[in-house]
Amino acid sequence: METIVSTISSTDTIWVLVATALVFFMQAGFAMVETGFTRAKNAGNIIMKNLMDFAIGSVVFWFIGFSIMFGKDNGGLFGSISLLISGDMFAIPANISKFTFVMFQTVFCATAATIVSGAMAERTRFISYCVYSAVISAVIYPVSGHWIWGGGWLSQLGFLDFAGSTAVHMVGGIAAFIGAAMLKPRIGKYDKDGKSHAIPGHSLTLGALGVFILWFGWFGFNPGSTLSIEGAAATAAGNIFMTTNLAAASATVTVMIITWIRYKKPDVSMTLNGSLAGLVAITAGCAFVNPVGAFFIGLIAGFVVVFGVEFIDKVLRVDDPVGAVAVHGLCGAAGTLMVGLFALDGGLFYGGGFHLLGVQAIGVLAVAAWVTVTMLIVFTIIKKTFGLRVSATEEIRGLDVEEHGLVSSYADFMPMLSQGEIPVGNDALEIIKPTASVEQAVPVVDKSTPTAARAKGLKMSNVVILTKQSMFERLKAAMDQIGVTGMTVTQVLGCGMQKGRPEYYRGVEMESTLLPKIQVEIVVCKVPVRTVIEAAKTALYTGHIGDGKIFVYDVENVVKVRTGEEGYDALQDVE
Repeated sequence: METIVSTISSTDTIWVLVATALVFFMQAGFAMVETGFTRAKNAGNIIMKNLMDFAIGSVVFWFIGFSIMFGKDNGGLFGSISLLISGDMFAIPANISKFTFVMFQTVFCATAATIVSGAMAERTRFISYCVYSAVISAVIYPVSGHWIWGGGWLSQLGFLDFAGSTAVHMVGGIAAFIGAAMLKPRIGKYDKDGKSHAIPGHSLTLGALGVFILWFGWFGFNPGSTLSIEGAAATAAGNIFMTTNLAAASATVTVMIITWIRYKKPDVSMTLNGSLAGLVAITAGCAFVNPVGAFFIGLIAGFVVVFGVEFIDKVLRVDDPVGAVAVHGLCGAAGTLMVGLFALDGGLFYGGGFHLLGVQAIGVLAVAAWVTVTMLIVFTIIKKTFGLRVSATEEIRGLDVEEHGLVSSYADFMPMLSQGEIPVGNDALEIIKPTASVEQAVPVVDKSTPTAARAKGLKMSNVVILTKQSMFERLKAAMDQIGVTGMTVTQVLGCGMQKGRPEYYRGVEMESTLLPKIQVEIVVCKVPVRTVIEAAKTALYTGHIGDGKIFVYDVENVVKVRTGEEGYDALQDVE
């Protein structure tokens, strides 16, 4: 980051503060993207993490992080520590005040921290995430940031990263990859053979809103990094606006076309990722390339994000719900390297040879190594102390209710159960393990005996189960294990005599309200009613109010409309 004038300028100060506000608004964009691309039962948790990223990051960056990043250089490795920014700073520009620059850098630090939230979504303990956020803002981001922007060894080497493809985005992307890999996938993401299953987010509308907010905020992120709007800086800012927008648009169109060809229809969520991929990739070179270079950087980023997401998901089997690793990690690295190709001054395609490209590669590898090693240490310590991942039960019920006591982030709306909520393969078996008495209660049916003979003396019953929506996966897995595959599921509203488990909002106990439930009806004949009841009790029991109720009714007759069969025969699927 460079400045052109040497005295404090009110115009430049206003310019930087407006850019700061735009970059801060990107926190809302990240929150919306991550919330929309994940399930409704975790929406409040996602919002809380994005809020605390900024809040915790602001405090620790002010306390120590800023001085490590911009304090007097120590051998090119880190700045002199000066708590509360009380000492002299080495790299503060002369045209704006110290705290104007501090605020601008604070919002950049928060951006690096919040990237990790999406990749680790839906299964990370909240306290562990808060600890991670403090560490990356206090030490990890500032050290590599010093190398690049604080007068450290990479800047001395001639490394170019104008607004942070590597300094901000790749740092966050690699931290996200380490965290997601150590956490392991969400329940239901992969089957026993390792095949990936889609777990759709609950609101593409929110995701799209987040992308538009981020695109808008990027006009503060990149142009604001001029730190001036006077003289030649004004021309530079206009060029940066153009290259930033063009790269994002190019990547968006590229991803739409790629997915249209590969998936037969243009993929909405992947195309939204494409927009962010172009923005991340151009961030390093937005001031060093022309519009033609920006177009090709965006085009290449489009390919990188599509195939990067597929590679991470299907080959590495790292579960990244929002594509943060591909968008920020891979495209951040690719964009930084492409400065060595497309930079007007020193780029390979403009007669500069391989020198700049080599320097860019060294910078990418060095920062990647730093973040990888430090984040492995940090996440390992967190895992051994606080614990990194929530339990299977907490994950299934949702982090909103388990971590924050929030019944639903959409108080008056009833979320629909998605296929992605249902565990598959070994995951389902681990979620619900019936007791020995339940397993022994399953009757052995002699299939060689004629149907009519088996039906003699068998009674038909309708078992009606009312329980929480979040418990459906456990119930279904339990029913599958005892041989019950047919059921009718209805979404209902209700509460018991206890008026629901007490929950609090801003410290005040919430009044009784009708809560979303599911009503599962199972008509059984071959499987004993007691077996169904015991399996359901085992699956649904938590010991808390609201576990549910089971009702049993006699069924006089059952008629299969298609064949005219009645009674026991009507309940059989065998032709």
